[in-house]
Amino acid sequence: MIGELGAVLGQEHGARLRRSLLAMTVYGVLQGLSFAMLVPVLRALLSGEAVGPWLAAFAVVVAATAVASYVQAQYGYAVGLAALRTLYHRLGDHVAGLPVGWFSADRVGRLGQLVGKGVMDVMSVPAHLLQVVVSAVAAPATVLVCMFVFDWRLGLAALLTAPFLWLAFRWTQSLVQRSDTAMDDAGAEGADRVVEFARQQPSLRAFGRTADGYDLLDDALARQRSTLRRLLRTTLPGLGTVALTVQLAFTAILIVGCSLALGGAVDVPELVGVLVLAVRFTEPLLAAADVGGELRMARGSLRRVKAVLDTPPLPVAGPATGPATGPETGPATGPATGRARPGEPSIELDDVGFSYAERPVLRDVSFTVAPRTVTALVGPSGSGKTTLTRLIARFWDADAGAVRVSGNDVRDYTPEDLMAQLSIVFQDVYLFEGTLEDNIRLGRPEATDEEVREAGRLARVDEIAERLPGGWQARIGEAGATLSGGERQRVSIARAMLKDAPIVLLDEATAALDPENESALIDALATLARDRTLLVIAHRLTTIAAADQIVMLEDGAVVERGTHQELLDLDGRYAAFWTERRRARGWRLTQPA
Repeated sequence: MIGELGAVLGQEHGARLRRSLLAMTVYGVLQGLSFAMLVPVLRALLSGEAVGPWLAAFAVVVAATAVASYVQAQYGYAVGLAALRTLYHRLGDHVAGLPVGWFSADRVGRLGQLVGKGVMDVMSVPAHLLQVVVSAVAAPATVLVCMFVFDWRLGLAALLTAPFLWLAFRWTQSLVQRSDTAMDDAGAEGADRVVEFARQQPSLRAFGRTADGYDLLDDALARQRSTLRRLLRTTLPGLGTVALTVQLAFTAILIVGCSLALGGAVDVPELVGVLVLAVRFTEPLLAAADVGGELRMARGSLRRVKAVLDTPPLPVAGPATGPATGPETGPATGPATGRARPGEPSIELDDVGFSYAERPVLRDVSFTVAPRTVTALVGPSGSGKTTLTRLIARFWDADAGAVRVSGNDVRDYTPEDLMAQLSIVFQDVYLFEGTLEDNIRLGRPEATDEEVREAGRLARVDEIAERLPGGWQARIGEAGATLSGGERQRVSIARAMLKDAPIVLLDEATAALDPENESALIDALATLARDRTLLVIAHRLTTIAAADQIVMLEDGAVVERGTHQELLDLDGRYAAFWTERRRARGWRLTQPA
């Protein structure tokens, strides 16, 4: 476990961890020596010998033990805090580089459990648990050596109990390990369901599911409770066995000592001192038994942290080897930070294939979005339209083929350089807790207040600011809770306008909006698309018909491609799709006769 902890902390804190272990060991040895000094002190007191020199030596050892205790505690807490800080930074940096596909629902819950309870478990190892365990080894070992010095037969009796103590500890640890994974799974699911229950109150109340409870949450909490009970039932026998074994070890030493005293092999003062030493021999072992379960669970958390850190991130392009040359690269706006330098703003997909967990989603997809044109992606739900936009943004890497942005494979860009080419407006908008202005500024943090508000005005967010108390500084709640869906979309578009990237990926989500928000969004989208390369997942018939190119997807493959009129003349799947959408536009709800 020490090696795993050192690997997670890295070389920067490895030396500090080793010094902490050395200080703990010294403290354990001095603790054992202070226990051993009781034997000559008691012998002198009970036999009438001069006790002063022994008391002075005992005082020196106790003082040294107190100093060592303070030093090792300071080292332990320092390493614990370093572990806490390092793990949060390493996990945060590493998770930011993982493909978005890694963040499945169950993994998000586990990650939340890990950065909360898991990291605190790991921190407790150097801060507290290691000291108990090291003392439970160093102090009894020192006492055992001293017992051999005082009487080898008592020392041998204590030594013979060691294998039984070790077996009891190992058995207890195996019991804890058996339940640790199940406890972590139940905790992660319970945390997920609590957050889900809080966030989905509007839906739950709409269907009257608050009075009777939310079954998924109830079941998750019930599983967590039953798992905890099972953990207690499983581990309590082990802890009892350890305590019993320790007491039996002391009893064995007591029996041997009494037998020697009755036979005249040792005198009574020495026997009393050695028996006091035997008590001190077993005390650290009992303390270790108390924290054994915590240590095992901390080890499980440490391994889960290491598993996340060992997950390979998306490969990142290395530094540029020289300046871009040639007319096709376009004007350089700053120093090169990756191997790829962007050219004309275009998108190219070349025989792209992709699968979710072995389930094929895209196959042999090829088309090009020319600079400063509009390409509309159309097709039935589940045909792979949104997945394509995620691949272009490199939320995942394609399993086959190549995705190119502005003339370069997306894998040849650094994440910063690729995102500088793209503005993304997806259907599911997430706004952060903060002000209207804060959420727009996310598109370009260094933008001036005037630029932020101009982007907001173009997206007609200024109308929202006028309505809210506080205006641009109005706080909009977690996930933009105080705004409607259409208003959140306006803020999202304002972000994209402020970013001012040459390529826009857009999931046009206006079909279910009220007329006011739809009108505002149509105007904002028209402004956003001006002089930019636009790839849009199109829902509105006017957007589809006006596109320079239409790509029809079905079952993850391109089945037709061309302009609106060309595809209508082809009278294929797009023509049937168009006819069906036009017919659906006239649907309306009526009262039954």
